[in-house]
Amino acid sequence: MTAARVPLQLSVQFASRTHRAELPRHRLARWVRHALACGPAAGAPAALAADATAQITVRVVDADEGRELNRTWRGKDYPTNVLTFDYQPWPPQADIVLCDAVVAREAAEQGKTLQAHYAHMVVHGVLHALGWDHVREADALRMEARERAVLHGLGFADPYATL
Repeated sequence: MTAARVPLQLSVQFASRTHRAELPRHRLARWVRHALACGPAAGAPAALAADATAQITVRVVDADEGRELNRTWRGKDYPTNVLTFDYQPWPPQADIVLCDAVVAREAAEQGKTLQAHYAHMVVHGVLHALGWDHVREADALRMEARERAVLHGLGFADPYATL
């Protein structure tokens, strides 16, 4: 499914500045726009008002804030790579939180560049904002295929090939 292109209002926040140089706004905006082109997941509301604008905030945090958010909102007492707080699927309104320490550790463990793994986590987070999920195996396969396609279009290798 390819969605109607909507204007993007992107806010970028760096609570942790560890990877600030690797994540310029224009790069994050490109990754978000490519993921938005997937449109809402099957079954998600897709009505598009004439003045619709995607409103996405990407926030990069340290392990302490990542852990606190994951504990508060998911009941899991550890930092995770990406959290998505989705408020509406289309046009999407969401906050995407990336934990710098976890993303860096995973990139190293998986033999990926930091940029490639951040791109994957941004795309993954935006797809969640659009209603995509990976709880059930069939849904996971669809979401992973969509991630692969988006990342390929951005010039990145298959993020699951090394797993």
